[in-house]
Amino acid sequence: MKFDLKGKRAIVTGGGSGIGRAIATTLAIQGAEVHILDLNSNSLDETIKNITKKKGKCYSHICDVSNQNNVNDIISQINSKKHIDILINNAGISHIGNIENTNEADFDKIYNVNIKGMYNCMKAAIPEMKKQGGLIINMASIAASVGINNRFAYSMSKGAVLTMTYSVAKDYLTHNIRCNSISPGRVHTPFVDGFIKANYPGKEKEMFEKLAKTQPIGRMGTPEEIANLALYLCSDEASFITGTDFPIDGGFIKLNGN
Repeated sequence: MKFDLKGKRAIVTGGGSGIGRAIATTLAIQGAEVHILDLNSNSLDETIKNITKKKGKCYSHICDVSNQNNVNDIISQINSKKHIDILINNAGISHIGNIENTNEADFDKIYNVNIKGMYNCMKAAIPEMKKQGGLIINMASIAASVGINNRFAYSMSKGAVLTMTYSVAKDYLTHNIRCNSISPGRVHTPFVDGFIKANYPGKEKEMFEKLAKTQPIGRMGTPEEIANLALYLCSDEASFITGTDFPIDGGFIKLNGN
C-alpha cells in the first residue's frame, strides 16, 4: 500500500485541533504510532477519541513547546521506548497587526511559540534521529514568501521557519534526515470561525465568503488537504525530497493579481 506508515513513530505538535488534528489523524490511519503534543487537554482528549474510533494508535502529551525543559522531558520519554521517525512541527499562534501596533509582548509571544518552539522540538529530536534517519516537517505559511497586510510578527516567524527548514535539511543530509516545510494559504479551521465571530458579529457569512475568495481557487483549503500533503512527505514515496517548501494555497502566491 502506498503511503504506508506502519512501524513508524510520529510526533505532531499542536495536534489538538485544526491542521494538527487532521495530520495526527491521517498519519495514525496510515499505520503510524502518533504522539500528540498540545497545551489544551480538552482538545487533546477530543483528538485522541477521534483517532481511537478510527482504530489508530495514539498518545497524548500536555506540552508547552516554548518551554525547552518541558519539550526535552517529553521527547526523551517518547524516545526511551522506541526512536522517533517523524516530527511534525505544527504548533503555532497567529497575530494581527503591522509593526506599529505590534507591542513587545506580542512579538515575544510569537517568537517563543512559532520560532523557539520549533527550535526546541528539533533540537530535542535530532540527536536520536541521527542514529537511524528521520523526517521533519515544519509548518510555515504563504506569509513566509509574500507580503500580507497586518501580519508583521506572524510573517516574521514564518520566514524564520522557512530558513530553519533549509538549514536543518542542509546540515543533516549525511545523517539521512529529511526536512521540508509546508506553506498553507487560508485554511478553514476553528481559528478562522472564531476570528470572524469576534471581529464581524452579525456578518459571519458575508466575511467568510470574502475571506474564501482571497484564494484564487475560490475557497479556503481544508485541514485534511494539508494533512494529505504531510502524509506524502512522511512516506517512503517522498524519500528523494528534502530542503523544500511546499505551498498549498489555492494559487495565492503565484496567481493573485494575474
